[in-house]
Amino acid sequence: MARIRYGARTAAEITAARTASSRLPEIWSTGVVAVWESDPDAVAAVLPPPLEPTGRPLVRATISKVELPGYPLGAGSVAVAAAHRGVEGWYPLVMPMTHERALTGGREVFGEPKKLGEVTVDRDGPVVRAALARHGIAFVEVRGAVSGPLPAPEPIRKTDFYFKFLPAVEGSGLDLDPVLVHCLRHEKVRRLERITGEVVLRESMYDPVADLPVHALVELTLGEKTTDQQGRVVERVSAESLLPYIHQRYDDPQQLLDGPPERSA
Repeated sequence: MARIRYGARTAAEITAARTASSRLPEIWSTGVVAVWESDPDAVAAVLPPPLEPTGRPLVRATISKVELPGYPLGAGSVAVAAAHRGVEGWYPLVMPMTHERALTGGREVFGEPKKLGEVTVDRDGPVVRAALARHGIAFVEVRGAVSGPLPAPEPIRKTDFYFKFLPAVEGSGLDLDPVLVHCLRHEKVRRLERITGEVVLRESMYDPVADLPVHALVELTLGEKTTDQQGRVVERVSAESLLPYIHQRYDDPQQLLDGPPERSA
């Protein structure tokens, strides 16, 4: 009988696949990083327990393109500064990816809040435009011009926080208590340039990062970097405490009724 490709793989085939995936070469991306101070109450409001705000209400947007052979990838993230058990890091709210392959692995393994979207990083001479878009809305856009080189920083370790969970089969709640994941990222930068420009946040009912306004720009750069990551489960959290926040992960129809908040002049 011919090989049935949906059939069970042998132990040797499973081991070979794992070995191949563990030997990936360094993959370098080119992208924009924007960090800004936002409203402290807004940053605190998006953090599920046991995550807590840090001493500074920062928001970070990363917008990158990766020239994989035959498989160019756009990848982005909008995250807020957070802390857990004395560890400071970032809690991503949305991570647009241009291909399903990048989306499913991170979401199913680490619990990353990845969604299919459009990611743009364009440079024409010194002029730079980068954007994250979904549902036809560029909800984050960086516009500016390269204004000079910066020294490449030393390799650094960063931590991202994720919640890994499964919605309940019955349609209400979660199947099991979620786990909180610390994802450790080792980042190397080989080129870095300063951008003089602005961050534009546009209203989107499904990606409401406009609720985290830009009060003061802290960093705006264009760079080339490579990153590897390792995740570990640090604790289980109660489904009850996370349920009010799980709409962050999905395009929830209820958000049609939420509408943007009223803002004071």
